[in-house]
Amino acid sequence: MKKIPTKQTTIQGEVSLEGVGLHTGKNVRLTFKPAKANHGYAFQRVDLEGHPIIPADANLVTDTERGTTLEKNGVTIQTTEHVLAACVGLDIDNVLIELNASEPPIMDGSSKFFVEALEKAGKVELDAEREEFIVKDVISYADEDGSELILMPADNYQVTTMVDFGTKVLGTQNASIKSVKEFKNQIADARTFSFLHEIEMLLDNGLIKGGDLNNAIVYVDKELNPETVEKLKQAFGKEEIHIKSNGILDNLTLHYPNEAARHKLLDVLGDLALTGTRIRGKVIANKPGHTVNTQFAKKLSKIIKTEKRNKVPKIDLNTKPLFDVSEIMNRLPHRPPFLLVDKIYELSDKHVIGVKNVTMNEPFFIGHFPGKPVMPGVLQVEAMAQTGGILALSTVEDPENYLTFFMKMDNVKFKQKVEPGDTLIFKLELISPIRRGICHMQGYAYVNGKLASEAELMAQIVRQN
Repeated sequence: MKKIPTKQTTIQGEVSLEGVGLHTGKNVRLTFKPAKANHGYAFQRVDLEGHPIIPADANLVTDTERGTTLEKNGVTIQTTEHVLAACVGLDIDNVLIELNASEPPIMDGSSKFFVEALEKAGKVELDAEREEFIVKDVISYADEDGSELILMPADNYQVTTMVDFGTKVLGTQNASIKSVKEFKNQIADARTFSFLHEIEMLLDNGLIKGGDLNNAIVYVDKELNPETVEKLKQAFGKEEIHIKSNGILDNLTLHYPNEAARHKLLDVLGDLALTGTRIRGKVIANKPGHTVNTQFAKKLSKIIKTEKRNKVPKIDLNTKPLFDVSEIMNRLPHRPPFLLVDKIYELSDKHVIGVKNVTMNEPFFIGHFPGKPVMPGVLQVEAMAQTGGILALSTVEDPENYLTFFMKMDNVKFKQKVEPGDTLIFKLELISPIRRGICHMQGYAYVNGKLASEAELMAQIVRQN
């Protein structure tokens, strides 16, 4: 399945909206802000010291009881799914979501108002290609309660949800979209729902302080006795409580006969946004919920990370390189036998790709396992670092007058043996922009189409005196 390059997007300007938090019952102000390429989705708590940022990351999920909660360094964001679904549904890749409380406003229990705000802000393209996970094999996750998510190959991002709570009042429902372009008109205004027995339990425990019969559909799945009626009237400030013929509390009109299934689809989109990567594939969710959704998102994000890490750069080793060994020696201070990179094939302001041909004549083979020559792992990292040095020194006008010194190595891993006759391909990418001569890079080395080693490297560019 061929990937067609598309540009990342963000919003054109800031936009804010206010409402009540479902759990706290307090007024909340949410502001969508533009973000740079590769920022992704992140929440920022402006009510706390230091204005901490919590990325929308499946690995930060700590609670899924009444919505998806993220936590980092003790700072939490609750009920993230409706906001994230709006971002995905409008095809927006990068946005900072600023909050002055621990949760977004619940609004009417859907994504409708977030969609309207984002459309008001406008969408713009960024000068960076969008990363997309193209599904090639079936991926699934199931729990012991019979909930299951399946992801299979498709031409675009599609989602189907099927719900069955074993109650007559709700019955069995399903909903589908064949493209996220359908989200705004088909899914965004589908409201959250609950059952009467759940509402009673939440009220008894002092939860859903911001709950209202206008921001959630309540299905009456048990007899409504006088004691329960009084409790509901007091909680929601109503003089009367009614049940419609379709078993819904307080004369609420459904937007769709299958509104519950549509809202579950909304939740799936919001929860799977926590993978941090756009998906090209079809999701079939049977009895989805925040727990199974986010567990699947964790599994998927791990698969995506592994695939990204194992993605061997596609270069033609028979073509003329960007820099040969003579040009490399003009830029790096290293010399044989310690010059460990032979050619540079790609160089941009954010990445570099280089090659090392490993021969039997390498001086380190003389003393390193002479009977079974293997390139030492530390020299693989050194060769990786020298390739990264080309990237670092490309930021100065006279690279021959500078040196790069190691400051730190993290998460170093060795996966494959490197032997005489192998060709090592190195790819290094900036983790963050170079500032004050500090270069922070993620490096990978590949051999025979597989990942041989990887490391997170930090170096400092220093002028020679």
